[in-house]
Amino acid sequence: MIRILIAGGYGQIGHAFAGYQTRPWPSACGKHITDLDHTPSLPPLAVSTSALKLIPLSHQELDITQAGSIALALKQHRPDVVINTAAYTAVDKAESEPETAHLINGIAPGLLAAACAERGIALIHVSTDYVFDGLASQPYAEDAPTCPASVYGQSKLAGEQAVLTALPSSIILRTSWVFSQFGNNFLKTMLRLGRERTELSIVDDQIGGPSYAPHIAQVLLQLAERLCESKQDTGKQQSPSGVYHFAGQPSVGWYGFAQEIFDQAVKLDLLAQAPTLTAISTNQYPTPAKRPAQSSLQQGRLDALLGAQAIERDWRRGIKQSLLALKQMR
Repeated sequence: MIRILIAGGYGQIGHAFAGYQTRPWPSACGKHITDLDHTPSLPPLAVSTSALKLIPLSHQELDITQAGSIALALKQHRPDVVINTAAYTAVDKAESEPETAHLINGIAPGLLAAACAERGIALIHVSTDYVFDGLASQPYAEDAPTCPASVYGQSKLAGEQAVLTALPSSIILRTSWVFSQFGNNFLKTMLRLGRERTELSIVDDQIGGPSYAPHIAQVLLQLAERLCESKQDTGKQQSPSGVYHFAGQPSVGWYGFAQEIFDQAVKLDLLAQAPTLTAISTNQYPTPAKRPAQSSLQQGRLDALLGAQAIERDWRRGIKQSLLALKQMR
């Protein structure tokens, strides 16, 4: 059995793991992992099968800023792999709370990585496209120079560096613009504003890849499986490690993302009518934190490892799944 502990198990990505149902997926190490069969009504509880056990832990159950809490959780649950989705995600608030952002995003992942290294546990750490400044004209490769423009981005980059220093065999998965039916995110904000207003102004000069949380969760489980395979197959194949990128495709601006949300919401009768949208520039919508103008991600390393055909990236399908789930919850 592969035991996977999920730090931040009650966040957007953590919630997404609850939708994985038993569907055997042959593995080279003689085990099986699950494919995605998302059921939004499931609570975020541990999913146990004969081959896989997911153990999502809340902040109260695992505080990654405390070495004692980390040690206790690892001793109690004895995971083979830890997936760290815990993070300080308030991008604008981080500008006025830099110490808190750096503690959670920068220092804590290093504590977790050090504890995993001491116990021989594999680690996958989730990071962000905001480690880039957004000035490049092309999507960023995994080895592109980093230059975060915000406190949030700086704290996440510090976390990446701390993880790779403490546990060089770990995996960093950078992703972007996370959305889902869970928690607070752009999709749910647009639905709320669409009910409240008849006109909205949306920034159109920031380009990126909206990423559906269950799609990210699926990739994380595939990466966990590969780590398991390499551990069982020592000497026969190189263990995956280092930085990988995953983001929804095609790349789009916030305006185009919002358009698709409203179009689908109207078709599904979640909104009687879409609000009138006006495209504006970043300069017309100032925020405390500076966002990358272009943060699309090249994903060649992930394709080479998992196979492009095995990865779901279409954020438009993610919108549909999110809206259908929200409709069921009404």
